[in-house]
Amino acid sequence: MIEVHHLTKRYGSTLAVDDVSFTVHPGRVTGFLGPNGAGKSTTIRSIVGLDRPTSGFATINGESFEDAAAPLHELGVLLDAGNRHPGRTARAHLRALAATHGIGDRRVDEVMELTGIDSVAGRRAGSFSLGMGQRLAIAGALLGDPQTLILDEPINGLDPDGVIWVRNLLKHLAAEGRTVFLSSHLMSEMAVTADHLIVIGRGRILADAPLQDVLARVEQSTVVVRTPEATALAHRLAGPGVTVTSTAADRLEVRGLEAADVAVSAMAGGIVLHELTTTTASLEDAYLAITHDALDYAASSLETAGR
Repeated sequence: MIEVHHLTKRYGSTLAVDDVSFTVHPGRVTGFLGPNGAGKSTTIRSIVGLDRPTSGFATINGESFEDAAAPLHELGVLLDAGNRHPGRTARAHLRALAATHGIGDRRVDEVMELTGIDSVAGRRAGSFSLGMGQRLAIAGALLGDPQTLILDEPINGLDPDGVIWVRNLLKHLAAEGRTVFLSSHLMSEMAVTADHLIVIGRGRILADAPLQDVLARVEQSTVVVRTPEATALAHRLAGPGVTVTSTAADRLEVRGLEAADVAVSAMAGGIVLHELTTTTASLEDAYLAITHDALDYAASSLETAGR
């Protein structure tokens, strides 16, 4: 379990993290989201002891990570996949890490096989592609068989097969009762991997809730209708709590009604439908709604960018 208590971090006059508190529970994948400059990296670095908080503290399994007698057994961390000696082979890199904790070569071989790098164990790490470097870094995080993992952008550079592998790995580790804390900018992947989300913006927590609760913050469904009698159908559907928007001469978007309600109303009016589908809000929609007022770096719109 990861517990963060009133964590604050200042860099001179810059307040990077502002009185942040949250708990990452075992048995589920917790996603950590936020815009650039939101305080994600500072929070993670403070948890693992790489940054010293201005005030507040964090614990891993009830104690400060700095006080852990065997850190690799307590916490597996991936913060920088490039943090390796380029002249060492993959096996030598992992053996060097293992030696600090008395971990045997058998475990080194296990994590190389688990992460799919056993076939390149004798290659120098400096020659690895970005994706292979990520696999080596994940192997290092798993080396001590820790109960808690913090992984920052673990699928960066991986091919589709690798992305699916990481997704299944994290779900499997959480199902074993481990604590998995995942930071990523890829909303589509977070949506199918995380069970719980913590969203940070301008150094403060904006959301700390199950994935479905976060999705529920935005309009959940829109019924899309195509019909040659769009105007007539729009009149029939109008009512309290119902929004009908015309997006083309024969296309309507309806909010506040289910697709079945639209179909019944159309049939009662003798209106032919060419399309009737339902679209749901994505995690990206929910994330943008939550962080809209917490963006430090916002690009101009496409309409104004070329002026």
